[in-house]
Amino acid sequence: MTIFFRLLEDEAKEEALSTVVHLNDRRAFEVDASTFACLPGSSFAYWMRPRIIGLFKRDAGSTKDSRIFRQGLSTADDFRFVRTWWEPLPEAFGQRWFMFAKGGQNSPYYSGLNLSISWASEGAAMKAWSENLNDNGHWSRNIRSVDFYFRPGLTWPRRTNGLSFRVMPAGCIFADKGPACFSQCDDENELLTQSSYMNSAPFRYLVTALLARITLAQSYELGLVQQTPVPALTEETGMRLAAHARRAWSLKRALDTPNEISHAFVLPASLIIKVTPDGFYPAAITAQIATIQRKIDDEVSRAYSLDEEDRAAVDAWDHPTAATTLKGGADERSDGDECEQQEDEADDASVANSAGLLSWAVGVAFGRFDIRLATNERPLPPEPGPFDPLPRKSPGMLPDGDSPFHSNPGILVDDPGHPHDLPHLIDSVLDYVGMDSTLGTRAWLRRDFFPEHLKQYSKSRRKAPIYWPLSTASGGYTLLIYYPALTDQTLFVAANDFVGTKLDREVEPALRALRQKTDRSREEERTLEDLQTLHDELSTLRAELLRLAPTWKPNHDDGVQITAAPLWRLFRHRPWQAVLRDTWEKLEQGTYDWAHLAMDNWPGRVLDKCRTDKSLAIAHDLEHLYEPPPEAPGKARRGRRKKG
Repeated sequence: MTIFFRLLEDEAKEEALSTVVHLNDRRAFEVDASTFACLPGSSFAYWMRPRIIGLFKRDAGSTKDSRIFRQGLSTADDFRFVRTWWEPLPEAFGQRWFMFAKGGQNSPYYSGLNLSISWASEGAAMKAWSENLNDNGHWSRNIRSVDFYFRPGLTWPRRTNGLSFRVMPAGCIFADKGPACFSQCDDENELLTQSSYMNSAPFRYLVTALLARITLAQSYELGLVQQTPVPALTEETGMRLAAHARRAWSLKRALDTPNEISHAFVLPASLIIKVTPDGFYPAAITAQIATIQRKIDDEVSRAYSLDEEDRAAVDAWDHPTAATTLKGGADERSDGDECEQQEDEADDASVANSAGLLSWAVGVAFGRFDIRLATNERPLPPEPGPFDPLPRKSPGMLPDGDSPFHSNPGILVDDPGHPHDLPHLIDSVLDYVGMDSTLGTRAWLRRDFFPEHLKQYSKSRRKAPIYWPLSTASGGYTLLIYYPALTDQTLFVAANDFVGTKLDREVEPALRALRQKTDRSREEERTLEDLQTLHDELSTLRAELLRLAPTWKPNHDDGVQITAAPLWRLFRHRPWQAVLRDTWEKLEQGTYDWAHLAMDNWPGRVLDKCRTDKSLAIAHDLEHLYEPPPEAPGKARRGRRKKG
């Protein structure tokens, strides 16, 4: 027998060791080390009961393991090939862009996909880029499991704090950081059953036996998951587990319906409560999920033939306390602190609900979201199946061809009295649906809106805001540009129909009238000074827009950051302005010559590169210009040998 001491949670190691040695302490484990031999790699899972370790023996279960595990691709340049899903135009999905499962946070059963990946012509540009990186080696070194792309399956974040398997809908590509699990015949019930038992506490507990460490962020490699024994399931038990997983998926998706960047988005939370028969109560939904999880854990424990002591050990691991934990991070708040936090969270939730309502109203004003869902003029769409391909638009977005709440050219303005005044339109939207905001609309739009919007629309290290405030130097006049509606005429319209009209019809006539008046009062002098400042700033804004307009030809495949980069001087939010300025400088230096914007501004330089860089030539539809280098005499091309 071998004695192991577990002091991971103790800060004073020396004192803790002395205590464990002299007392019969829970942190001491007396184990027969020979039991580790049945574990892959013979890892020292000393905290596990021998009966549980015995499940790793070959004859531990009778269930046939029909799972297929695959590692996905690595782009080697995410900034070039990956976008948030709202950056490409909807019509590009299924042709040039596809949804991308790339890991993410711990979220069992369901997790919204935020990313898309460029896969035009079956990933020709990415494959050429990969071969160039690998010194003309085959692209399959980086782009793996191509035959499994677009199949329904399960995926999980390879490196995160906690193992979680979630549905991967059909039509997706998956990453090396988000490996995937498939069934032989893409059977949805089989996948749901797998999702159920792999998200169970017993299965996750068994996985810890193979981990190099079980605190902090773990690395859940494909082989590790594949080597974990599966429970022996009867057909009846499998069907029950599939039904539990299906319900858990539905409830988790329901929690995502107020999230406006989700494919599941319908309405903000404060409106879902009004229009749905059962309302929207996240705490109650979370409690239902917890109940389902307990049922799954019980079913799987019986399938593994765990006795009461085994289940107690699993439960102690899955529900750690301040006194005993295998996962670290005990919660030691008192009841009083908990109550105070709940009150703070309630206040924060109220502000968040108001901000979410206002953000939705901005989307309605631009024609992004459908106000009819909030008034029952359009019925709520039915819930899709877990493995159905994700829609090009969320249910809450305005369907193609339908009339928006307010017709506009993709430009609104913060300008009282203007027919396209955004604060007035927001108030009109709220009035139409019978809602009030606790936040002042115009003040919120000027102070809080864009920082909140930038944070909300930034995912996986990509910043992709879709409403762009372009302002004068003082911020006294702001245009709001809607990214999905951009065309090569947008800046001309902004300069002439908005800024120019403001100057010609309002500011300049008012300036002339005051200048011609000889007996101006002190207040009129201040007004004249303010008008002159506004006139100068508007003139500067119009000049900058007209300077940029001739060479600015937005292409949504470039993404938000590249497309907005030439306009960096017109954004007043300093962190975002700094990002765009850096992006523009890199564009000037040739770092992003794959972008269409680079071709529009520096065609000579980009064309020269297309002759020697196949991936660039493909990106610009100029593959005929590419001139492959001559092969060195006697040097065989590295890569896979072609059949035949």
